[in-house]
Amino acid sequence: MSSVQKTETFSYDDQIVRWFVIATVIWGAVAMLLGVTIAFQLANPAFNFGLPWTTFGRLRPLHTNAAIFAFCGNAIFAGIYYSHQRLLKARLYNDFLSRIHFWGWQLIIVSAALTLPFGITTGKEYAELEWPIDILITLIWVVFAVNFFGTLIRRRERHIYVAIWFYIATIITVAVLHIVNSMELPVSFFKSYSMYAGVQDALVQWWYGHNAVAFFLTTPFLGLMYYFIPKAANRPVYSYRLSIIHFWSLVFIYIWAGPHHLLYTTLPEWAQTLGMVFSISLWMPSWGGMINGLMTLRGVWHKVRTDPGLKFMATSLTFYGMSTFEGPLLSIKSVNAIAHFTDWIPGHVHSGTIGWNYMLIAGILFYLVPKLWNTELYSKKLASFQFWLATIGLVLYIVSMWIAGVTQSLMWSAMDSAGRLTYPNFIETVIKIVPMYWVRATGGTLVLISFIIMIYNLYKTAKQGSVNKEQIFEAPALDETSIETNATAHRKLEGWPMIFAVLSLIAILVGSAIEIVPSLLSDRYVVKMSKIKPYSPLELLGRDLYIREGCYLCHSQTVRPMAHEVIRYGKASEAAEFVYDRPFQWGSKRTGPDLARIGGKYPDMWHYRHFYNPKEVTAGSIMPRYTWLFDNKIDYNSLQGKMQVMQTLGVPYSDAEILAGVTNAQAQAQAITTVLAEAGVPMKIVDKEVVALIAYMQRLGTDILKEEAQ
Repeated sequence: MSSVQKTETFSYDDQIVRWFVIATVIWGAVAMLLGVTIAFQLANPAFNFGLPWTTFGRLRPLHTNAAIFAFCGNAIFAGIYYSHQRLLKARLYNDFLSRIHFWGWQLIIVSAALTLPFGITTGKEYAELEWPIDILITLIWVVFAVNFFGTLIRRRERHIYVAIWFYIATIITVAVLHIVNSMELPVSFFKSYSMYAGVQDALVQWWYGHNAVAFFLTTPFLGLMYYFIPKAANRPVYSYRLSIIHFWSLVFIYIWAGPHHLLYTTLPEWAQTLGMVFSISLWMPSWGGMINGLMTLRGVWHKVRTDPGLKFMATSLTFYGMSTFEGPLLSIKSVNAIAHFTDWIPGHVHSGTIGWNYMLIAGILFYLVPKLWNTELYSKKLASFQFWLATIGLVLYIVSMWIAGVTQSLMWSAMDSAGRLTYPNFIETVIKIVPMYWVRATGGTLVLISFIIMIYNLYKTAKQGSVNKEQIFEAPALDETSIETNATAHRKLEGWPMIFAVLSLIAILVGSAIEIVPSLLSDRYVVKMSKIKPYSPLELLGRDLYIREGCYLCHSQTVRPMAHEVIRYGKASEAAEFVYDRPFQWGSKRTGPDLARIGGKYPDMWHYRHFYNPKEVTAGSIMPRYTWLFDNKIDYNSLQGKMQVMQTLGVPYSDAEILAGVTNAQAQAQAITTVLAEAGVPMKIVDKEVVALIAYMQRLGTDILKEEAQ
């Protein structure tokens, strides 16, 4: 005797998906406009417009945050909320939570737009937002997680599809990354200092930075790929087994790869080696995912040529494959020695973010918008024109950055038979690659235009359609007692999503703990030097100005142990130099020369003139003018609070030094101004920000030289 299972009625919340789609295209345009702006700023400093909030150093963090968290973030939420409901045959857990998630995320983005251009930043790449916004991010991510896992619990499908595996890993890992990297102690509402310093901060930051790319720009998009490509192609995923191998190997291996950003630095050698080995290993699971996606399109290539969405999706997989081959290649030490700090790295990054993320998002939007507004795509011709414009623009961008990067590396390392640098002046390299910056800006402009065309096409599509009343569906409730006797172990695991989530968490915690914990809990790798002293009060204020202006985005502060670097910059860096650096300032690109040993190399007047008009002292410089530093007064009121927080974090400032901080800072400012006055600078400059910044610049690298002289 068989029993008839009762069905339940339900509907999908597609309104929240529409909201996230609209936010995606708006913020995508903003992110790309910012990207084009800073690209032209590198080609010609006049595009900095002479304003403090429009310089490259202020806008670049806004561009990266807008691209990653605003554009890609909203696209992720749109795709997940659409597919999650349909894969589980369940409405999102709570409509109110969905609205909090949407408006909370937009508030985070607006907060970034209101703080970063004004120099309110932590100075940590991809994590520049200050502590109040970090807390808001945490709260909204919890709302997202509750809504996501709540929907899982009320699902009507026993097994969770492969896309959901990647969504689970994303939610868990991003939470871990954000919380660990955002450990900071507030000074005020707009200022905090990292709880980590020097080498430890570098390791935690690039564990976060690399895996922010891995688990925000890769795993959720792989989940979207596993849903939208089969749906658009009307074919099942090529290989279920390959999906299993792809997921677990990628999630386990990816988390180890962060240290490949720190090769040839003072990071412990074992950590560098682990990062390199696991980065190379990433090639296999990454290409497994690419192959699974492309083979899903097997037999429908004729449709790929005519369907705009599939065309973008197939192209995104191609760029994903290229980027995930290039990434492991760049992690090999000998290749990294060539590419690191050069423009090759931005070229690599943008082949992923534009080629993989933008292309896949465009494909998903061409699938979603007609369905959400119950119509057909407005114009396939416009979509095809957009595709070729974006592809040509991206190729111009990548190739120009490859050429610029290789040129930089060859010129920096070139030495004659006598062991002297062939190009001793850094500016020679800058002048040589400026034409490539113009090509890059042109390519970026084409990508921006292509995006604007897509916005128009999607707008016309939505306008000709309509939003119907919510459809009512029927499906049987989940039968928790049903058992699949012949199911494989992994198939059974897919019926236990909470256990699946715990196993995903364990997979990412293993590598994280092995790499990070020893370096954080042991001082073994940081040998103390008696001459390494904390920054003076004025130097501390100057360092915060350096971070505010985003100087670390164009200048590194670490000398690698290579002959040409030691000849060019001085003694190779040692871990002890950075024990008081919160955050660390090793940088990731040298648009300008390294500054680790800049202290005492030039007189105060040189720095004074350099900040006011860089071309006065370095012909051909593409550095913007910082004229506001000569008008803004030094913020002495914040000094005592900053020193107290630093003391709490372990910097050996005495209570007496903190009490006398302002007096000592003013005395040092007076001394610097007196020297400048001898060259004709008016004494009224004594309380201006430029003096504090000069104090910081003149300190860099001087302690290690004192230690060496003992």
